[in-house]
Amino acid sequence: MPGQKEEYSLATLYLVICALVVGGLVYAGVLGTAVQAIIVLGFLIFFHELGHFLAARSLKIGVSTFSLGFGPKLWKKTWGKTEYCLSLIPLGGYVALVGDSEDAQLPEGFTAEESFSLRPAWHRLLVVAAGPFANFLLAWFICWGLAFAYGQTTLLPEIGTVMEDSAAQSAGMKEGDMVLSINGKPVPEWTDLSDSVEASKGAPLTFVVLRNGDNVSLEITPKAAMRKTIFGDEKASWLVGVRPTGKVRTEELGFMSAASVGAVRTWEMVSLTWQGLVKLVQRAVPADQVGGPIMIAQLVGQQAEAGFSALLALVALISINLAVLNLLPVPVLDGGHIVFCLIEMVTRRPLNERFRAITMQIGFFLLISLMLLATFNDVWRIIRGTGS
Repeated sequence: MPGQKEEYSLATLYLVICALVVGGLVYAGVLGTAVQAIIVLGFLIFFHELGHFLAARSLKIGVSTFSLGFGPKLWKKTWGKTEYCLSLIPLGGYVALVGDSEDAQLPEGFTAEESFSLRPAWHRLLVVAAGPFANFLLAWFICWGLAFAYGQTTLLPEIGTVMEDSAAQSAGMKEGDMVLSINGKPVPEWTDLSDSVEASKGAPLTFVVLRNGDNVSLEITPKAAMRKTIFGDEKASWLVGVRPTGKVRTEELGFMSAASVGAVRTWEMVSLTWQGLVKLVQRAVPADQVGGPIMIAQLVGQQAEAGFSALLALVALISINLAVLNLLPVPVLDGGHIVFCLIEMVTRRPLNERFRAITMQIGFFLLISLMLLATFNDVWRIIRGTGS
C-alpha cells in the first residue's frame, strides 16, 4: 500500500545494504553502470507510484505529497493541495495518502471525505492495485513501441545442425534444409517446428523440406529425451535432433497490430516471471540464483552497450518483475493489502488492527531477508567468478 511511512522504511532498508552494493559494484568494475541502474529502477518505481497517485485522485482521495525519491527534499512545489517534491535518495518515490491509517491525523486543508482509511474497501483495493497495473501497462507500452519501431522478428525453420545418431539424421535431413510443412501443416517459423515435434508424442511425422530448389519429403519419428528448461530443471521431451541456423525474418507491423504483438510479448514475460517464482518455491531454481541491485546494474550496463532497444526490452522485463513481486500476498507489499481488502469485502468488516500490525512486521522481515539474500548472492557471485 502506498504510504510515506512504508516508503521511508524501504529507503532505510536500501541504505542498510548500500555499503554491500557499492562495494560489490566497485569490486565488479561496474560502478559506472550504477547510475544507469538507479535511473532505470527509479523510473520504474516512480511509474508504480504514479499509478497509485492517479487512482487515488480519480477517486477524490487526498494526496498530501508526491515525491520523486526519498529522504530530504531538494525541491518542492505545491499545486492544489498536493506537494510535489524531488528528494535526495533517487530510489523511486512515494505518495502520502491522506488518512492512510485510521489513527492518522488529517493534514490541514483536507476533509474526512478525502481520507483513504475511511473509504470503502473496493476503493482502497483499486488504489493499491493501480501501482502494479501501472508497471504492467508500462511494459506493454514499451513492447508495443518496440514492435512498431522494429517489427516482428521470427526465427526461420532452417536446419543449421543435424545431431549425430539422431532421428533427423537417420531420416536423411541435411543442414540447410528449409522446413515447409509437417504432416501437411505449414511451418512458417521455428517454434511451429518444435511445437509439432513435441505434440507428436513419438508418432511418425512427415516433413516436407526445401533443398536446392526441390521439395523433399522425409519421414521422421521423434525420440524421447530429457532436456533442460530455461530454469535448469530437466523435462521429458520429444526431439528429432536438429538446431536452427539462427536466421530470422522481420516483418513490419502497423500501429494496432504492434499493440497486439506487444500484448502477447508482455504476457509471455508475465508467464515467464511467474514460472520463475514457482520454480524458486519448488526449489527447482536454487536460492543462490536470486539476484539483486548489483545484478540489475550489470544487466543494465550490458543491455545499454547492446543498444537502446535491448535496454528498453530489459526495462519492460524489470517492470513486469516489479509488478508480479508487488502482487505477492505478502503484507507490506501491494498484494498483501489487496488480500486485506478482499477479506474485508467478504466479511464486511475491517481486519483486527493488531493482526494487521503483526502480519506487516512479518512481511517486512521477509522482505528484508529477501533483499539481503539477493545482495549476498550478487557479492558472492562476483567473488566466486573472479576467483575461478
